[in-house]
Parts: sequence; structure tokens; C-alpha cells
Amino acid sequence: MHIKALGHVVLKVRDLERSAAFYRDILGMNEVARYRDTMMFFSLGQNHHDLGLLQIGAQAELPGNHSIGLYHVAFKVGDSLDELRECKAHVERHGVAILGSSDHGVSQSLYIKDPDGIEIELYVDADPALWRDNPAAVATVKPLRL
Repeated sequence: MHIKALGHVVLKVRDLERSAAFYRDILGMNEVARYRDTMMFFSLGQNHHDLGLLQIGAQAELPGNHSIGLYHVAFKVGDSLDELRECKAHVERHGVAILGSSDHGVSQSLYIKDPDGIEIELYVDADPALWRDNPAAVATVKPLRL
């Protein structure tokens, strides 16, 4: 067996409409379908859907910091620091707090949270030769100042 690609991610959310507003209106994802009143699907343009949201209700508990599960979801926003700066300004204009930023060598990233507290990484890629020539370069974390 050989997995060819990561197909999509489905996130459990408390309120479908609140989360849809974040992913559609702030992050700019294209809503492509709904299933009943509990699921919504978004596409980034290359796949039938890249992200799904599943509403599980207002009383849903967040997993603890030491629980098994999703750590974060990463979305590529470009290939240059200027594009990352534009992304930073955009999310801040929408009142989304920047939790941190990192230079991973192979990419540079900002970290935010969605309305349910799910961590989102917004990143730009550096030159692919950095990791093609040295796959261990992926394990790099340094401060990033934009």
C-alpha cells in the first residue's frame, strides 16, 4: 500500500454557522456543500473538498492539552514572507489573535485559533531544496519576526 495524498480533514465544532463564518469569511475557503444541518464542506479549488466541519453541539468539551487527538491544521497561504505578512494583517483586521510565529527553515508560520479553540497554522514555504536535500530540516523551530 502507498498513500498518495492527504485527502481532507473533518473538524468537530460546536456551532456550524460560527465556524463557517471563520473558515469562509476570514480564511477565504469556498463552501461547496452542506449535509443536513450538521455538516459543511469547503474546497481550496483542487479537490472536491479539503475541509469538513461537523457540528456536535454547544456543550461539546475541548480536549485537554495532554489528550490524544489533533494538534493543529496547517494551511499554506503562499511562498513568500510578504504573503505571510499580508495574511497576518488580514487575520488581525478580523480580530483574530496571533498566538505565535515560527521559522521552521522549510517554512515560516503564524499560529491562530478558530472559534472552538482548534489551532490553525498559516504558513509559507521556503525553497523545497531545503528539505529535498535534507529531510531532517523539517525538525527546525526558530523565532520568526514579521
